[in-house]
Amino acid sequence: MTHSAWAIDIDRDDITSTETVAAESEIGPHEILVQIDSFAMTANNITYGVFGKPSGLFGNDQGYWDFFAERAAPGRLPVWGFATVLVSDIEGVAPGDRFYGYYPMASHAVLIPGEISDSGFTDVTPRRTTLPPIYNRYQRVDAIPDYRAEHHDLWPVYRPLFLTGWLIADQFEDDDDYGAEQVLIASASSKTAIGLGHAMKQRANRPRTIGLTSAANKEGLVALGIYDEVVAYDDIGTLIDPGKAAALVDMAGNGAVTRAVHEHFGEQLKYSMVVGKSHWDAVGEGGTLPGPVRQGFFAPGRSQKRVVDWGPKDFAERIGAAWLGFMEIAPSLAQIEKRSGAEGALAAYHEVLSGKADPKVGLVIEP
Repeated sequence: MTHSAWAIDIDRDDITSTETVAAESEIGPHEILVQIDSFAMTANNITYGVFGKPSGLFGNDQGYWDFFAERAAPGRLPVWGFATVLVSDIEGVAPGDRFYGYYPMASHAVLIPGEISDSGFTDVTPRRTTLPPIYNRYQRVDAIPDYRAEHHDLWPVYRPLFLTGWLIADQFEDDDDYGAEQVLIASASSKTAIGLGHAMKQRANRPRTIGLTSAANKEGLVALGIYDEVVAYDDIGTLIDPGKAAALVDMAGNGAVTRAVHEHFGEQLKYSMVVGKSHWDAVGEGGTLPGPVRQGFFAPGRSQKRVVDWGPKDFAERIGAAWLGFMEIAPSLAQIEKRSGAEGALAAYHEVLSGKADPKVGLVIEP
């Protein structure tokens, strides 16, 4: 059976080069066709594009472009969202079933369900089998314990980013905060940073959190009350005590900010973590940085560690409880703004790519 569909192709070597294409979805044996109902567009998706080509993140010769496109084809940007099954003759996955998970920036997707259970399934498309399991699992909406209908639009906007922030906070606690008395969080208005700040705030004994942001965002960020203190980038050298041991979490890969922090603290900077690269076109650090060697954070790896440590059930329950706690404040953090169709998706992508997207807005695309 063939269905008309649209998709957005992105040049693997130039993420500013995009094209909307009419894509035909031919369903073969063991495959299902889903209609993508909604997905979010955030800075996290730009990081996927930056690391679309093999970059060593997955421990193999694959990158984010390999989830939804063959190596010789243009990239298809991964997004988080909801979809409804249109065509399926697979037992346990019926037309009309809804799933939350990882999809291409498109109107439809073809998946191959495996490991089917009441809670969902894993896509076993051959090129995806060696990619991190957290990206390949599709959760049946009706079976997600911490899903609430009133939070529906917040799920694709915040869920993957909150999970990353929560996992970073968990790593800090697990490693005794690297001896830091204060944790500086760059790009503090980003949704991942807010998730980290919220998770840190729940701890009884913890370092002080300092959100680093642009002067324009400072007042609004102070009002949220997520961080103990908010400091504008230009004030790093004058408003933060370099005598207290610190750690840096860089959410966006802004080399100038990283250098400012490293030079301000020197050996008093005990740990430096880089999480994303949404500032993909920012000037790099340039030369050797004083202080610790920067360490990358890979949420799927941390997630898998905790699944092993705690077991899948305990891990899911901890995430669910933390998520519902975050949902008590999340509706006040961002206003959901919906865009429709391929044109809306493409406009949202370029808006976020250019850095012009309002951090107080959650962009949701309805194909």
